[in-house]
Amino acid sequence: MSKTIAFHLQKGGVGKTTISGTLACQSALGGEKTLVIDCDPQGNLSSWFLKSTPRFELSDVLQGRCFVSDAILPAPDVDNLFILPTFGIGGTLKNYSETKLSEEPFVIQDLVNDVSGDYSRIVLDLSPGLGRLERSALIASDEIITPMTPEVFSLDGLEIFIDELQKLKKNMRSAVRHSRIIINSYDERIRQHRDIYKVAESTGRFTVYRIPVDPLFRKAQEAGKAPQLFKVRGRGLKPATVEAIRELDKEIWI
Repeated sequence: MSKTIAFHLQKGGVGKTTISGTLACQSALGGEKTLVIDCDPQGNLSSWFLKSTPRFELSDVLQGRCFVSDAILPAPDVDNLFILPTFGIGGTLKNYSETKLSEEPFVIQDLVNDVSGDYSRIVLDLSPGLGRLERSALIASDEIITPMTPEVFSLDGLEIFIDELQKLKKNMRSAVRHSRIIINSYDERIRQHRDIYKVAESTGRFTVYRIPVDPLFRKAQEAGKAPQLFKVRGRGLKPATVEAIRELDKEIWI
């Protein structure tokens, strides 16, 4: 049975796309057939992994212009990883979300149901915010995992997100799970990072994970490569980063 995870916080700059792409790669490298649905109108994840502009993208599927199988593409260099892309050309996904999505709030949920038999794991990459598109993606998920950076503003954003998610679950009668936090770009040497981690953990509401700060993520994205497979001068991800990613992959899909 497949599982769908959305990585989301309405605040920007917390590493949603980096975490979505990296953990999708880890899943695929582990032999699981994994699909990433790029629900961000900017299409950053699609630009990261795909070398050329596709013929069809997510907005075409949602508007019935093509079959979903026509739009899904294999990710180069990563076996078992597939992308339902968004390239933001003409803002088609953004336009759709602002005009027609209000009439069909469960359209992404229907899409996920359609493809769930073909993929054991599905990742939704979302843009910042909590508009119609993000809400539609969240209720299509089995679980929401919140990435945040080790700063006070991210804690404030988390509280707002928790409140908004509770309203969404009630209004849309959704049972989506939200019990994990990933603190991204964590540096144990910095006191504020340690303090933020303790505050997040002390709530008792979440299992809290940490991904160390690692410049190789940015370099891998610039090169269009999976971080796990990319090296600069013979060096890849830090051992602590590799361990953190493997731990997450082992636990989040349960």
